[in-house]
Amino acid sequence: MPTFDAQSTTDDILGDADLRGTRVLITGTSAGLGVETARSLSVRGAQVTGVVRDVEKARANLEEAGAQGVELFEADLASLASVREFTDAFQATGEEIDVLIANAGIMACPQATTEDGFELQFGTNHLGHFVLVNRLVPQLAADGRVVILSSAAHRHSDVNLDDPNFEHTPYEEWKAYGRSKTANALFALELDRRLQDRSIRATSVHPGVIETELMRHLTPETSKRSGARKMQRKTVGQGAATTIWAGFAADADDVGGKYAEDCAVSPVTDDPRERPGVMRYATDPESAQELWSLSEEMVGETFKL
Repeated sequence: MPTFDAQSTTDDILGDADLRGTRVLITGTSAGLGVETARSLSVRGAQVTGVVRDVEKARANLEEAGAQGVELFEADLASLASVREFTDAFQATGEEIDVLIANAGIMACPQATTEDGFELQFGTNHLGHFVLVNRLVPQLAADGRVVILSSAAHRHSDVNLDDPNFEHTPYEEWKAYGRSKTANALFALELDRRLQDRSIRATSVHPGVIETELMRHLTPETSKRSGARKMQRKTVGQGAATTIWAGFAADADDVGGKYAEDCAVSPVTDDPRERPGVMRYATDPESAQELWSLSEEMVGETFKL
């Protein structure tokens, strides 16, 4: 297998791959990494479904990027009613999914809540995807994969299972983002445990630091607190490469339940300054199971996988 790294792009990973007959569902294909992920797959024949808040914006950006034939559905991850309406509609198509990519997200935004009253970043980045992915599990093909975008910003905080909505602790935008990104990694870990007997594997990935719309809430002060200034920037093509690597190129047993960055599985560390690396708390199977139970309680839905 070829060796890829932080400089590899989606086109490096996929090369001349023929993806006709492969069905991929991606959240957040209206800008940035989602558009590039959809482009790199669709131009190689994959049947790509994008899930977005703004269909017209997504259609324009996908066309500009050269994506081909991407089918679009509308859903807002900050509204569980919207997520459920979308999953009901997609289930009605009866289509199988070979690779499901939970790409959408928000970052370091001012304190706010979702339509359902959850802290906005945890509710959008984790709980919205928790419901969307789990409701689509019955449509995952044998040997299917789920790729969930986490972030190196998970270093800012472990999940707080006692106060997920910042009801009893002061709100900090990076701590809230860190909680949601740790939750993404733990969700992938527990999802993988539950599905691997069906040969379906789940992975979380850090794409890198890329100038995209994800940074729209940043101010000079919040940027300073992020720690990202110390990390090398990537192009959008390089940023989406680890997603593509984990979903289409890496061995399923190598990446299943793991956290990856720079097109490789990350070493586990206790030092938030160590790079590459995933914090040990984001790989804790007991914490992953506890988060799953809390998430089911918060969304009012149980998933027997």
